[in-house]
Amino acid sequence: EVQLVESGGGLVQAGGSLRLSCAVSGITFDDPVIGWFRQAPGKEREGVSCMGCGEGGTLYAESVKGRFTISSDNAKNTVYLQMNNLKPEDTAVYYCVADSAAYSLNVFEYDFWGQGTQVTVSS
Repeated sequence: EVQLVESGGGLVQAGGSLRLSCAVSGITFDDPVIGWFRQAPGKEREGVSCMGCGEGGTLYAESVKGRFTISSDNAKNTVYLQMNNLKPEDTAVYYCVADSAAYSLNVFEYDFWGQGTQVTVSS
């Protein structure tokens, strides 16, 4: 079975940084689109970033562009989300997601989801 396991969440002060990791198993790493979504309290899930989506590049939500970077280490079957200059509004549960051919940061395009990891940014 496909398994996505997030780690690296925690409590950080505004302006700080965190790096989230997603350990991928059960699929060939190069096959799926991998990405990150988040859900803040009282809000809908929103796409943060994806790689291999669309034309095969990367996408970022406007709210995180320039601050977050998605990357991967194929040898370790791991995807990362480097989050810099964190803001209180970044507080959310962050989910690693995967799909065979997702095109955008549409929540309905992703078949596989991790359990999520909490990121809390204090002011």
